Amino acid sequence: MEKIIDLGQYVAMFVNWLMDFGRPFFDFLKNSGNGFIDSIEWVLTATPFYVVILIFTLLAYFKAGKGVALFTVLGLGLIYMMGFWNDTMVTLALILVSTITALVLGVPLGIWAAKSPKADKAIHPILDVMQTMPAFVYLIPAVLFFSVGKFPGAVATVIFAMPPAVRLTTLGIKELPKDVIEAALSCGVTGTQLLFKVELPLAMRTISTGINQTIMMALSMVVIAGMIAAGGLGEQVLAGINNLDIGLGFESGLAVVILAIVLDRITQAFGNPKDKINNK
Repeated sequence: MEKIIDLGQYVAMFVNWLMDFGRPFFDFLKNSGNGFIDSIEWVLTATPFYVVILIFTLLAYFKAGKGVALFTVLGLGLIYMMGFWNDTMVTLALILVSTITALVLGVPLGIWAAKSPKADKAIHPILDVMQTMPAFVYLIPAVLFFSVGKFPGAVATVIFAMPPAVRLTTLGIKELPKDVIEAALSCGVTGTQLLFKVELPLAMRTISTGINQTIMMALSMVVIAGMIAAGGLGEQVLAGINNLDIGLGFESGLAVVILAIVLDRITQAFGNPKDKINNK
């Protein structure tokens, strides 16, 4: 069927103009981002595996209980014995950078949307597009602007993982009881005091759920980013697919599952301290 409206050509023209005009800026971002990711990756890979396992196990024990701590030490130990430790640390570094960036951008946007109905109406459809767009599509602009490697993988991950942080921050603040807000205002608090001493602390449980979902979505996207040489477990999964290597695909996929469960349980426990009681 012949095209009646060719939107793609206008998008391509805009992207080409942006690439030509902003090349120095994009190169600066790429070099800075790669340096930051490499620094965190170096810390994780240079630290002995048993120290990293101990840190995660203690976090799991004190925040989520004995059951999660036992799974953490056994799961991470299995990853090491399967030979995927360095790949897992590379993936973890990308997750940390992507999640921190997504939260730094997403939480303020969520607060803004909660405070301003106009902002909420403008941000809401953008989030819809970000969440419904196929994950592989995010790799295209990332590669166009930043070539291949870890930083474009992190950029695509941030875009894909940010919506839960925005939505659940907005929801957490909006669903606060009106009488609590009115009581705080009657005491003469300023807008800043209301936000940081009343709204954010009371909404932290919902915001923590958003953080948890951001981490999980970042993990899923980091695996897909292996297609653009982002490294880590994603490249191992991709190698297993390309070579029809069932063993490699199963082991690397299992490492992803273990890392996902560990991060999920620990971050959930930070938002819901009762999980520790339930796991004992």
